[in-house]
Amino acid sequence: MVRKLLRSVREYKKHSILAPVFVIFEVIMEVVIPLLMANLIDFGIDDGNLEYIVKMGVVLVVFALISLIFGILSGRSAAIASAGFAKNLRKDMYYKVQNFSFSNIDKFSTASIVTRLTTDVTNVQNAYMMIIRVAVRAPIMLICALVLAFNVNSSMALIFLCIVPILAVGLFFIMSKAHPIFERVFKTYDKLNNVVQENLYGIRVVKSFVREDHENEKFGKISKSIFKDFSKAERLLAWNMPLMQFCVYTCMLLISWFGARLIVLSGNDPVVGMTTGQLMSLITYAMQILMSLMMLSMIFVMIIISRASMERITEILDEESDITNGENPVKEVKDGSIIFDNVSFAYKKDADKMCLSDISVSIKSGETVGIIGGTGSGKTSLVNLIPRLYDVTKGKLTVGGLDVKDYDIEALRDSVAVVLQKNVLFSGTIKENLRWGNENATDEEIVNVCKLAQADSFVSTFPKGYDTYIEQGGTNVSGGQKQRLCIARALLKKPKILILDDSTSAVDTKTDALIRKAFAEEIPDTTKIIIAQRISSIENADKIIVMDDGGINAVGTHEELLKTNEIYREVYTSQTKSSQQ
Repeated sequence: MVRKLLRSVREYKKHSILAPVFVIFEVIMEVVIPLLMANLIDFGIDDGNLEYIVKMGVVLVVFALISLIFGILSGRSAAIASAGFAKNLRKDMYYKVQNFSFSNIDKFSTASIVTRLTTDVTNVQNAYMMIIRVAVRAPIMLICALVLAFNVNSSMALIFLCIVPILAVGLFFIMSKAHPIFERVFKTYDKLNNVVQENLYGIRVVKSFVREDHENEKFGKISKSIFKDFSKAERLLAWNMPLMQFCVYTCMLLISWFGARLIVLSGNDPVVGMTTGQLMSLITYAMQILMSLMMLSMIFVMIIISRASMERITEILDEESDITNGENPVKEVKDGSIIFDNVSFAYKKDADKMCLSDISVSIKSGETVGIIGGTGSGKTSLVNLIPRLYDVTKGKLTVGGLDVKDYDIEALRDSVAVVLQKNVLFSGTIKENLRWGNENATDEEIVNVCKLAQADSFVSTFPKGYDTYIEQGGTNVSGGQKQRLCIARALLKKPKILILDDSTSAVDTKTDALIRKAFAEEIPDTTKIIIAQRISSIENADKIIVMDDGGINAVGTHEELLKTNEIYREVYTSQTKSSQQ
C-alpha cells in the first residue's frame, strides 16, 4: 500500500529527501546547544570568566541561527513535497477513475470517489508532511539526546529508560482502539456526501414537494453519526496529552531531585557527582527526549487518522477497469452493422438473475431501429453494451463485423454516439458544450447539427446565440432544449451508430417528427437506435424491438407488430386512446 502511494511523489522526490536532510542538521545543532550551555555555566559563570562567557555566547547565537535556518529550509521543502504529493495523488486517482467502466464506478459510488479525492487525500498529505519532517526529527533527536544524556551522567539517564516503556504501551493502546473508529467514520463521510449531492441535484424536487424538513432530518442523522464517532475517537486520543505530561513531569521531578542531591553531596564536582551545568543540560535533554516522544505520539495520531484514508485511496489505485483493450485492437469501425448473438448480461458477476437473457438480433448498417418496452425491461442495458460501457456476460456482440472486444475502446466509442436518459450539459457556452462531440468543429458544422436536432431555432433567439452560457447541469434551459442540444452534440461526432435513449421524451411530437425526418434525409448511412415510450417516435423505423423482462418479445415493423404482438398492440391502443381524449 505505502509503496503504491509513494509512486505519486515523482518530481517531488528532491524536496522529499531535502526536508529530512535539513531536519537532521537542525537536530544536530539543537542537541549540541545544551552541552555549550553546560560549559558556559560551569566554566564561565561559576568561574566568573567574562571572556569565556562572551565567546560561548557568540557560539550559542551562531548555533541557534544555523538551527533556525535549517528549520526554515526543512519546513519549506516539506510543504512543497507534501503539496506536490497530494497534487499527483489526486491526478493519479482522477485519471484512474476516467478509465473505469460503469461497473467500476457503481462499485465505489460517486460520493465515495469524491470523498477519497478530497478529504482522504488531505489526510494523507498532512501525514506525509509529518513523516518527512517530524517523523525524522523526533527519533533522531530522541537518540542523540539519549546518547548525550548518558555521556553527561549515565546513572541519571536511566530515568529516561524507565519512563519510555510506559509511554510506548500507552500510545500503542490508544492507536489500536482509535483506528477502527476512523475507518468507520470515513465510510460515513461517503454517505454524508451522497446526501448532500442528492439534495443539491434535486433541490427543485425537494422544494416542490416541501421536503426540506425531511432532508434536514436525513442530513442531521448522518452528521450526528459522524459527530459520535469522532467524539469517541477524540476522547481516546485526548489521553495522549495527559500521558505525555505525566511522563514529562515525572522525569523532571526525578532528575531535579536526584540531580540536586548529587550536586550538594559532591560540592559541584563532576568527578564525584554532578555540576549545575550538567544538571541544566540533563533537564534540557529530558525536555528534548520527552518532546520527541510527544511528537512521535502526534505522528501516531496522524497515522491513525490517515491509515484509513490511505487504504481507501489504494482501493481506487488498485482497481482495474473491467473493460480494457486486447493485444492488437482494431482502430477503425467498418460500418454501423450490429449483431447480438445469444447475449446475456448482469451488472454483477455473481448476480442470481440476468438483466438481459438470450438476446439475438441483427441490425444492418444505416437501419433505423426502434426499441420499446416497459420500465425495467432492459432497453438501456441493451444499448449500453454497444459502446462497451458494460461488457456482455455471455454470448457475443459484434459491430461492423467484429467482436466489440477486438476494437480499441476509444475508436469504438468514437464511432458510437449515445444520448443517454439523463442528459448532462456542463458549465460553459453552448459552443463549448457542443464541441464535446468534436473539439475541432467549425461554427458552420455546429449550426448544421443544431438544425438537424431542431436546436438552432431556439439557440438563435438567445441574445448571445451560440455563445450563451449554460449553467452547471443545464439548469437555465428547458428539458426539451437540453435534449436537443445533447442530440446535436452527439451528431457532431459523425458517428456510424447513433443511440437515442428516450432522449426526445421532453420534446413535443411535432419537433420529434422533424428530428426523425432530418435523420432520415441527412444521415441515411448512420445506424439509428431509438429507445422511446411513444410509438409515434418509432413507428416509421425499419424494425422495432419489443422488450419484456430482459428479453426480446418480438421484432418487426409497426404494421407487423400491430397484428402479431399483444404488448405492442396494448401500448399503441392506450396511446391512441389518450391522444383522442
